[in-house]
Amino acid sequence: MADLAPTGLATPRQGVGRSTGRPAPRPSASASDPHRRRQRRDASALARGQRRLFLPFVSAALLLYTLFFILPALYSAYASFTEWDGINAPQGNGLDNFKALLNDPVFRTTFTNTLLVLFVVGGTIFALSFGFLLVLREMRGNRFVRSVIFLPHVVSTIVLAIFWGYLLRYDGLVNNALGTVGVEPVKWIGPKSAFPAIMVGLVWINIGYYVMILMAGVDRIPAYYYEDAMLAGANAWQKLRHVTLPLSWDIVGVAAVLWTISSVKIFEFNYAFGAAGGYPPPAYEWTAAVFVYAQTVGNNPPPYRFGYACASAIVMLLLVVFFVVALRRLMRRETIEF
Repeated sequence: MADLAPTGLATPRQGVGRSTGRPAPRPSASASDPHRRRQRRDASALARGQRRLFLPFVSAALLLYTLFFILPALYSAYASFTEWDGINAPQGNGLDNFKALLNDPVFRTTFTNTLLVLFVVGGTIFALSFGFLLVLREMRGNRFVRSVIFLPHVVSTIVLAIFWGYLLRYDGLVNNALGTVGVEPVKWIGPKSAFPAIMVGLVWINIGYYVMILMAGVDRIPAYYYEDAMLAGANAWQKLRHVTLPLSWDIVGVAAVLWTISSVKIFEFNYAFGAAGGYPPPAYEWTAAVFVYAQTVGNNPPPYRFGYACASAIVMLLLVVFFVVALRRLMRRETIEF
């Protein structure tokens, strides 16, 4: 019994000397150095292995991205300061292309149409999407309804644009249906009515995509938040405002950025919509992408104005950058974890 350590005192195994009670000496630095060196060697070998795996997989994609995006974008920026027909060597003309854009009524119409798509079509899409969020979350069979809403996004845009154009022709299905109830035919495709008809079609083909994105953000919100809101007497609008939007704000921000970028690139719907009235489509139906096409190979006199088209593309690129940066700043909030 006398050999047992008194209660409360550390035994030698606990790091205290048997006779003096002083801490046992730590291993010297020289003793631990081989272990540390071995750890560093293992870490560096792992890093080298990761680099060897990383470079083969990324280099091919990076090479393609550089060849087909970065270099053409840089050359387009250079060409915007030149007069170039795509065949002969570019001739520098300073800011003449940008000055000509300011005085070009077709570009001003195109620029206005692009802003209308960005704000009016985008605002309508998000307003309707939030309305669907109110209805679909607690609706039976909501997955089937989501699929129906998403279906136009799966079908070819060109097919939908031609179909939409033939619906709205003067002798199309819409006017024929109106004629059966005694209503006079309406000229849906005209100088003042064509672009509003295009905007309605753009809402139709794009809303399903953004409903799916926003619903994916809503589906991750735990149900007890809505149960607590219901017990507190919140109505559907209050649930959307105080539960759905704050907890899915990051998804809303991503969707807004995606729309800002894609709205400037809309081309095929506007161009194919002209099939109802013949090619090429009139300038009052153009957006930024159609304008660039028309100035290069789109039979718009004078043709092959590649430098001028690049200048308009640079203007729209700067517009997109401005709005994306502004959106990110305006929608910046602390991430809510749940």
